[in-house]
Amino acid sequence: MESTALRIIREEHFSIAAVLRSLRLMLQRGPGDDPQPFFDAMRAMLFYIDEVPEKEHHPKETELLFKPLLARMSEHSQVLEHLESDHANGERAVRELQHQLLAWELMGEGRREVFAKNLNSYITFYLEHMRLEETVIIPAALKVFTTDDWAAIDAAFAKNRDPLAKGAELSPEYEQLFHRIVRIAPSPIGLGESEG
Repeated sequence: MESTALRIIREEHFSIAAVLRSLRLMLQRGPGDDPQPFFDAMRAMLFYIDEVPEKEHHPKETELLFKPLLARMSEHSQVLEHLESDHANGERAVRELQHQLLAWELMGEGRREVFAKNLNSYITFYLEHMRLEETVIIPAALKVFTTDDWAAIDAAFAKNRDPLAKGAELSPEYEQLFHRIVRIAPSPIGLGESEG
């Protein structure tokens, strides 16, 4: 039976990947004739990444998976250090994207190319980051962590409140964010128009 923490990590990865793919779809679609909903949805999705994965998900992975695994299994030290560096730089990267999106919205099309290039690079980087966690780190943790280790990890991750995760109970503070993203964003995360 899978631990609570691993189920939550996978569900959160699914939500994050869906938001990233929706950001890419929206970028390809562009603002069109009604730019306000486009920029609102893009801002809401970048805010979600800054608010939920950066503040809830990543710190727990670093403290409860990466550091204990590094202490017990040195053969994955390079991957773990790389992933930890990703976490350390993630908040800065998403804040820079938020700034670049605002620049595009306020300053016009001349700012679109920088945002588009950096967003696409960020999405590629983030999807690869999660792939490494799921294909290298989680299998390694399953080999070396004890039942007591998993109990502590499960308890910590059970407190996560990702508003986009499957079966999430929305707190009032995230309900508005969730509804805004779902209403405007394209599939796979929202109900808005899909590409094509």
